[in-house]
Amino acid sequence: MDIGKVGELKEFIEACKSNPSLLHTPSLSFFKSYLLSLGARIPPQPKSVSMLDQALDLLTEAILLNPHSAILYATRASVFIKLKKPNAAIRDADTALKINPDSAKGYKIRGLSRAMLGLWKEALTDLHVASKIDYDEEIGMALKKVEPNAHKIEEHRKKYERLQKQKEQNRAQPKKQPQDEAQDKDALSALKDGEVIGIHSVGDLETKLSAASKTSRLAILYFTATWCGPCRYISPLYTSLAGKYRRVVFIKVDIDKAVDIAARWNISSVPTFFFVKNGKEVDSVVGADKNTLERKIAQHAGPF
Repeated sequence: MDIGKVGELKEFIEACKSNPSLLHTPSLSFFKSYLLSLGARIPPQPKSVSMLDQALDLLTEAILLNPHSAILYATRASVFIKLKKPNAAIRDADTALKINPDSAKGYKIRGLSRAMLGLWKEALTDLHVASKIDYDEEIGMALKKVEPNAHKIEEHRKKYERLQKQKEQNRAQPKKQPQDEAQDKDALSALKDGEVIGIHSVGDLETKLSAASKTSRLAILYFTATWCGPCRYISPLYTSLAGKYRRVVFIKVDIDKAVDIAARWNISSVPTFFFVKNGKEVDSVVGADKNTLERKIAQHAGPF
């Protein structure tokens, strides 16, 4: 074989190694078939993400040419949902609804996006409006998922109101004395660096927050529920962040198992995160937004 041809073949093989998608080029189908006949494993061709990115670029160009089109903003919002970017989808849906307050697609996409973030009550409101304007099967399926979760949040709100009334009735009772030094030492030893601490009672939570305050540590309260889809998505990340920020106290509260704690913190949506420093709430995050969560942890925790 000609030495020049051999060199070209080597260059081609190196190109395929660095970019296996070249093997999916139609004109190279004969070579791909040959490799498969030898038992080679060829990575699948990336489809969905590249197609979605291309659609996003085309829609953005169209919006620049026609910035007052509600349907273009709503359509781009639907692409953001497929790319798992609910906050961007909500921004586009909001713009679509400002242009056209009767945009069924705008309400539908915003409702689906809010559901992805665990904002069940807001999602339910949007989906109900969308169904009244122009009902479709996707809205119906989303409502079946969102309604039970929204109702559970409403049940917790009612429990909170009952507990508030009970709290008012018990205001005349004497307050508990501060824990003694021995109890404080026990609380400090209970803080598990690098781990998520499950909380089941108000007393347990107060102990952990007190210990965090005494050691000048940031404490994060993560309110979750077993029936919450976004919670299942964000929980593994929360655990990994505990390992990364070992001086931060990571606390986890199941609102179904610790109703009194959820009531005290007035939880109306899950997942919800509260940032507590020196006994005071300094920030919060509502929804399964992993980028915002880690950014705020880094902001309030300082060096780790």
